[in-house]
Amino acid sequence: MGIWQLIAVAIAATLALSVVPVQAEIDEEFRMVTCGSVIKLRHASTGYRLHSHDIPYGSGSQQQSVTAHPAADDTNSLWTVKAGFGYPACKHGDVIKSGDVIRLQHVNTKKYLHSHLHRSPLSQNQEVSAYGSSDQSDSGDNWIVEGAAKWLRGAKLRLKHKDTGAYLHSHRKAYQNPIPGQLEVCGVPSKNSQNFWHSEEGIYFAINES
Repeated sequence: MGIWQLIAVAIAATLALSVVPVQAEIDEEFRMVTCGSVIKLRHASTGYRLHSHDIPYGSGSQQQSVTAHPAADDTNSLWTVKAGFGYPACKHGDVIKSGDVIRLQHVNTKKYLHSHLHRSPLSQNQEVSAYGSSDQSDSGDNWIVEGAAKWLRGAKLRLKHKDTGAYLHSHRKAYQNPIPGQLEVCGVPSKNSQNFWHSEEGIYFAINES
């Protein structure tokens, strides 16, 4: 079992989640979302977690599907925060700020949160998929952080796809088989209340003061 799978199992075992504000009882050096942290993102409106799995879309790009999942303890909802493709690498513990360009790498499959001009299956908005690998990435994996000056754990923010300008979005449109009950995640061209996400459970690197 690889290191990230071990981390995922540890999180699942220890964070069988109570839904409490993530700011509660957090040491100051761990209050920010930092480079290298392994996190879950909760959709503010539905409470579902940003999720992926080894199931391709049946239409559009046919890349790995991305959904919003109701369970808080599913390890397929873990993502690693990395610097954007084509941008200088960040160090573990570097604070992520509003305006930074990041990638989110899915822990279990190693693919990156991605978007492009394919249509999403349910709403015909912009498709959001998981693409590439640890050794394969492109600018379609880049997302701009839009929120407070620094990304505080639990604070709401939006993620804007750098190539297309679409906002990471979810809503109440649910899939049937083979992923019943999971919600569509897509990109939309404008800001609204369905584009807000919160960082939740995970492993956070302490702030790199240097």
